[in-house]
Amino acid sequence: MNIATSSPARLSGVGTSASTSTPTHQPATGFAYSRAQFEDLVDRALAHAKKLGASDAGAEASEGCGLSVSARMGQLENVERNRDKSLGVTVYIGARRGNASTSDFSQAAIEQTVQAAYDIARFTAEDPVAGLPDVDDIARTQPELDLFHPWAITSEQAAAIALECEAAAMSTSKRITNSEGAAVSAQQSHFFSAHTHGFRGGYASSRHSLSVAPIAGKGAGMQRDAWYSSMRDAADLASPHAVGRYAAQRALSRLKSRKIATTQCPVLFESTLATGLLGAYVQATSGGALYRKSTFLLDCLGKKVMAPHLSIAEDPHVLRGKGSSPFDEEGVTTKARKVVKAGRAEGYFLSSYSARKLGMKTTGNAGGSHNLTWTSRLTQPGDDLQEMLRKLGTGLFVIELMGQGVNHVTGDYSRGASGFWVENGQIAYPVHEITIAGNLKDMLLGIEAVGADVYNYGAKTVGSVLVNRMKVAGS
Repeated sequence: MNIATSSPARLSGVGTSASTSTPTHQPATGFAYSRAQFEDLVDRALAHAKKLGASDAGAEASEGCGLSVSARMGQLENVERNRDKSLGVTVYIGARRGNASTSDFSQAAIEQTVQAAYDIARFTAEDPVAGLPDVDDIARTQPELDLFHPWAITSEQAAAIALECEAAAMSTSKRITNSEGAAVSAQQSHFFSAHTHGFRGGYASSRHSLSVAPIAGKGAGMQRDAWYSSMRDAADLASPHAVGRYAAQRALSRLKSRKIATTQCPVLFESTLATGLLGAYVQATSGGALYRKSTFLLDCLGKKVMAPHLSIAEDPHVLRGKGSSPFDEEGVTTKARKVVKAGRAEGYFLSSYSARKLGMKTTGNAGGSHNLTWTSRLTQPGDDLQEMLRKLGTGLFVIELMGQGVNHVTGDYSRGASGFWVENGQIAYPVHEITIAGNLKDMLLGIEAVGADVYNYGAKTVGSVLVNRMKVAGS
């Protein structure tokens, strides 16, 4: 079976709504509070912090709401509606910091929360690098990134989509014998944040998804797989039929899996898993790991960290991007940049705090990375999955990883895996109950190719990745 993903059909118009711009002074669909109300809450919190004698303070008001529906074996299973709100306050007394939060927006609760943060700061040890971001780093403009597309869907409509998705999976083949269920989720949130160094900003965003997990075969030979679609705008979701059939095809392709003998061979990571390698690199070059000296890539700036044909770009301003933001969690401006260029580390992922610990400048990454794309200058437009299998030659094609066997201090990597044994560029048979092992430093340097079968997982985008050699433990 060809595991390559194609451009799926889009979700039909059931329950979708037109694009809605970020709210300013009126409550958006489904929200109980407006931007103006959040600004007032935050301003009152900051004013009380100053009244108590805080040298600096920051506050954020947020609200989220949504619908989640699941179905299994043709029957509705769960319908959940969620709604939450929060006011978080951070207070500084010189180099001492305190934080507290509440879900009560009354004036008395605001004052009590600020007082709690102030009291924590009073008894906290001084930290010479603690504090709000530098004034020069604060975002003064906030581009509209088209992140908010509320989905006006009822629980009945969501249930119908979930049932359609599961039915598509079950009808793919008689060998699809069971299901762990299908789910539909429609989520939206908004926030406003401000602090005493002059930052003021906030926006609304949405995230919707559809997923299913069918089971193929019977008894000891059963195999499970899953697929999903997740987008800012429900109109961009893959169709329930496409998600269901593809999940079923993946499960079917794994029937009659077998063990293989322990060996060393090249390993091709499916694009869905290659994002995990990119995530490991991000963690290894993030401020907390660097200043704690708990990373295998310590002091790597300007040095070769991966194969020279590889580069990583970060772009926080991609329209509708899942990792897009006009500013980071501290209100610092986000900017497009090269993180890795021709295999050499060009930048870290730093907040204001971690940057000060390292004697550097913030990179606008408080809260994480933003829309990373991992590319190779060797990649050709025709490097689809079939071509990547040809480049693999004889070796292991991995489509599932299990366990948490990654040591980010040493780089040691050991994960349970399932996938396919490939011979002469063609899938020979499915394999399971194996372990792949290596060291992340060697793996990054040993990447021979990146496919054009690009996949986006959250804030990371990459094709399938071919690593030249890894240990494979089998029977």
